[in-house]
Parts: sequence; structure tokens; C-alpha cells
Amino acid sequence: LKTIFPVLVEMLAWYRKGTRFGIRMDPADHLLHAGEPGVQLTWMDAKIGDWVVTPRIGKPVEINALWYQAWLTLGQLARTLKEPHEEFLQTAKAIHASFQRFWNEPLHRCYDVLDGPHGHDPAPRPNQLFTVSLPHSPLTYKQQHAVVDYCAQHLYTSYGLRSLGQDDSQYVGQYEGDIRERDRAYHQGTVWGWLLGPFVLAHFRVYHNPEAALSYLAPMAHHLNDYGLGTLGEIFDGQPPFAPQGCIAQAWTVAEVLRAWHILQPSPIKQPTKNHTHTI
Repeated sequence: LKTIFPVLVEMLAWYRKGTRFGIRMDPADHLLHAGEPGVQLTWMDAKIGDWVVTPRIGKPVEINALWYQAWLTLGQLARTLKEPHEEFLQTAKAIHASFQRFWNEPLHRCYDVLDGPHGHDPAPRPNQLFTVSLPHSPLTYKQQHAVVDYCAQHLYTSYGLRSLGQDDSQYVGQYEGDIRERDRAYHQGTVWGWLLGPFVLAHFRVYHNPEAALSYLAPMAHHLNDYGLGTLGEIFDGQPPFAPQGCIAQAWTVAEVLRAWHILQPSPIKQPTKNHTHTI
């Protein structure tokens, strides 16, 4: 921990100061800005030639949820190491206060991106889940509840969450056609299995019911036998019957489903360890 701590501090310092691709902390609100024309930086990274399909330039909601988490975590690590920690916690406090800018009260959910080239982006996306699923949430409990309920009602499907709500004019429900058509759908309605991890953990956070949260993973047991035998695929159509698409074995999906499962499954009863005598 002593070895890695200064490296982590330097990483945050560069993000705050500013680095490539417009990545920098906005001194006005302490939120993290990222992006520039023609470049994709977030996980929604589809690009065809010069066409950036989902240009999320500005302050993406999930990036800033992680940004808040990072400063709090560094503050806690500094305390553990008996290093000065006040600056980390004060910055986290400022980020927390500014995070209310993400809340779209009329729609009862978060903006996907703040301060973009065309203002705030209200696109109904699952990225807001990270404001609830991470250990430290910058939202009020009521807001956390609203985020989870929205995602459960409008984005959740049997095998993951839609990357864009069906009521958005840019929604594409089927992943098909040539490379241009497929990439157009990639983050504009296509279901991503890896998002089950943050969704299930966010659900547990607000409802405190591990059985109910884990029930959202149940359909994946059937998927183990219908695409890549014994593993979980990458993406699915946004429209029923949610046909599997993309690669047949996706590490993100497997990792996030397993992570949520292991966190929430009941602990097995530990059996007493037997004493064994070895004769040499």
C-alpha cells in the first residue's frame, strides 16, 4: 500500500491538472470533464471512420461517480497510512455537492452527460447506475431509489440492460446489418450483459433484499446453454426475444455476473477443519 499510494496520488493530480483528450477537473465545480471532437473515451466507444456514434463530450455521469469514489478512497488510504488526508476528503466533499447538477428532477433520473457541446444530455442510459452501485454514492437515498427503479422498469431485460431507453428517438432495437448498422446499434439500445453487475448491486443497496437482487441474474443460467456453451456472451438485441449477438464469451459479462453473485449469495456453512497427521 505504501508503494502504490504515491502513484495513485499522482494519477489524481494529473486528472485534476489536465491531460490528453480534454480530460481535466473543472475548477468551478470539481467535476471531471473529458472528450474532444472525433475521440471516444468512455466505454461507449463505437466509431466508424470519422463518425463518433455516441459523442459523450463533457462530464459523463459514471466517470464522475468513479471520480468521487477515487477521492474518498485516497482519503481513506491516507488515513490508514497516517498521511495528510484533508485535501482528498475536501475535494470529495466538493464533488459531492456538485453532483446534484446531474439530477434531472422532471425525469427523476440522472443526466447522462453535463456541460456538453449542446448542454446537458438527458439520454436514458444505464450509466447512472454507477452512482448507486459503487460503495460511496453521491446521490440522496430517494434519488438512488429512483435511479434503480427507472433502470429496472425501462432498461432491464433478461440478459442485461439496454444501452439506451426505448423511448429515445435514437434507440435501435436490433443488432443487425453491415458494420455501420451494427455499430450504430452497439450503444443505442443494444443490451449489454456486463451491466447486470452494477444493476444487481444497486438494487440490493436500495432494497436490502439479496434474494430479490439475485433473481435478476437467474435468466443468465439459461443463456449458459444457448450461445457459447458454459459461458456468457457480449450483447443481446434490445427487443424480445433478446437474441444473443456479438462474441460468445465476454470477459466483462462473466466477471460482473460472478462478482455480483459472490457478493450477494448466502455464505456457505463452514465445515470444521479436520486435523490430519502425516507420517514421514
